[in-house]
Amino acid sequence: MSYTVLGNGISPFVRKVMVVMDEKGLEYESQDVNPFSPPDGYRDISPLGRIPAFRHDDKIINDSSVICRYIDRLHPQPPLYSDDPYESARIEWLEEFVDGGLIPVVGPKIFLARVLRPLLTGEAADEAAVEKAIAEDLPPFFDYLDRQLGDSEYYVGKRLSLADITVAGGFVNLRTAGVKPDKQRWPRLAAFVKRMHARPTFAKQIEPVKAFLSKYWVELD
Repeated sequence: MSYTVLGNGISPFVRKVMVVMDEKGLEYESQDVNPFSPPDGYRDISPLGRIPAFRHDDKIINDSSVICRYIDRLHPQPPLYSDDPYESARIEWLEEFVDGGLIPVVGPKIFLARVLRPLLTGEAADEAAVEKAIAEDLPPFFDYLDRQLGDSEYYVGKRLSLADITVAGGFVNLRTAGVKPDKQRWPRLAAFVKRMHARPTFAKQIEPVKAFLSKYWVELD
C-alpha cells in the first residue's frame, strides 16, 4: 500500500492532507505540483487542475476534504471526525468555513498579493489593498473563530479533529504575510494557533514554508 500527495506544501489544502497523514502516523511520498504550471497530463489526474490530488496505489482521489475523509475511513485511529452526528456536522462546517470563506480572502487578497505574486513576478504588492483586506476582511472571520472556540482546547469535543487542522492550516499562510491574530482582541484564537503550530505535525510542514517565504514571516507571541 503506497500513498502519494500531489501538490505543494505552500497550499493550505495540501498542508491539511499532509498533517492528517502525519497525525495518523502514515508513510507517504510527496510529489511537487505547481497548479499555475502543472506537469503535462495533470488534468487527467485532477480534472479541475487543483491541488492536492492523492494517489493510493492505482486509485486517485481529489479535493482535500474528500481526501481527508477517505484517509480517515481507511485509518480510523486516531479519529479526526466524530461518531456523533452533530459533532461531525460541526467539524465539516468549520472546515467549510475556512476552506470556502477564510481561504478565499487569505489567498488572493493577502498571501498571493503580498507574498507569492511579488516573488514570482518581481512586481511590488499593492500594500494599501493588502492592508485594507487585513483590516476589514479578516476580523469577522477571526471574531467567529475566537467565539466558536470558547474555553475549549479544541473546536469540537475534547480531542483533535479535522476542524482544528483546517483552521490552523490557514494561519500558516497568514504568517508568511506577516499576519497573526492579535492576542488582546482574539485571545482564544491566538492561543489556539500558537498551540497548534507547535505540534510536531504542523512544525514539520511549517519549517520549509518559513524558510522559503521568510520575508514577512511573523513569530507568535
